Amino acid sequence: MKEKLEALRTEALAALSDIADAAALQELRVKYLGKKGALTEVLRGMGALSAEERPVIGQVANEVRAAIEQVLEQKQQQLQAEETNKRLREETIDVTLPGRQLPTGAVHPLNKVAQEIEDIFIGMGYSIAEGPEVETDYYNFEALNLPKDHPARDMQDTFYITEEILMRTQTSPVQVRTMQAHRGETPIRIICPGKVYRRDDDDATHSFQFNQVEGLVVGKNIRMSDLKGTLLQFAQQMFGEHTQIRLRPSFFPFTEPSAEVDVTCAQCGGSGCRMCKGTGWLEILGCGMVHPRVLEMGGYDPEEVTGFAFGMGIERIALLKYGIDDIRHFYTNDARFLTQFARM
Repeated sequence: MKEKLEALRTEALAALSDIADAAALQELRVKYLGKKGALTEVLRGMGALSAEERPVIGQVANEVRAAIEQVLEQKQQQLQAEETNKRLREETIDVTLPGRQLPTGAVHPLNKVAQEIEDIFIGMGYSIAEGPEVETDYYNFEALNLPKDHPARDMQDTFYITEEILMRTQTSPVQVRTMQAHRGETPIRIICPGKVYRRDDDDATHSFQFNQVEGLVVGKNIRMSDLKGTLLQFAQQMFGEHTQIRLRPSFFPFTEPSAEVDVTCAQCGGSGCRMCKGTGWLEILGCGMVHPRVLEMGGYDPEEVTGFAFGMGIERIALLKYGIDDIRHFYTNDARFLTQFARM
């Protein structure tokens, strides 16, 4: 049996010297040291040995196992080192090669303009208020002095979900919710940015979904002159320090008196051009003093406080600021259009 063990060691070590990959090494490990391996088969015959021979043969068997395991371990380390060196050679990176320039992204022009508007009003001491886009008829119309039979409702083609639930047509409901949340306390100074929805055909100047920013100020002794001064400061920060504004009388159910606001044309400076159709002015928003009825619905006494409100479309401001001629450019995801704003 001793001769068998010695022969097994010689055979195994010779076989190990020719191993070239990890899979063959594992097969050889199982062949000689596994539960059904060659060494185990030899050791099964120890039962026939005398008591004096067993310790001697046992020691030889342990030496054979240790010798095979040692060479197996060395061979495994050698193969791993060779594999590592091979991968390093194959995956070598030439650090002297010029890098690949990745395309530069840009903030979407609508987001850019929205952020500018928010920054301007935050700088004036306003805070940002938000509300649900799926709104009730009460907050979207009735609380804004638009009862169910009011003809002005026809001006806003509305997406109704039920008779009382709809997609908001303006962000004005946020103003009413904010007034109610303040429970008659003043002052209130907020802007309400967000998406609004109207049943409109998409064309160069209209969309069924667009973005608005509305503002609300409520307090004591708030006057129309405060509104005009606020909007002038906004226009000059948005379009340039030489920009002027004018207010034209208008009608909105939730403000009285009401006005449309124009700014001097950014392209011609007010001298007249194709963009402003020769007038020198461009309309940007609507505004007015908060209607007493709206103040009452918000929980305020119109004899004690007054307020002003204004609302503008972000798309409209972006069209004028960047000289864009079609609102659909904002939504078609044309990279040629959007990458222009990476430089602004």
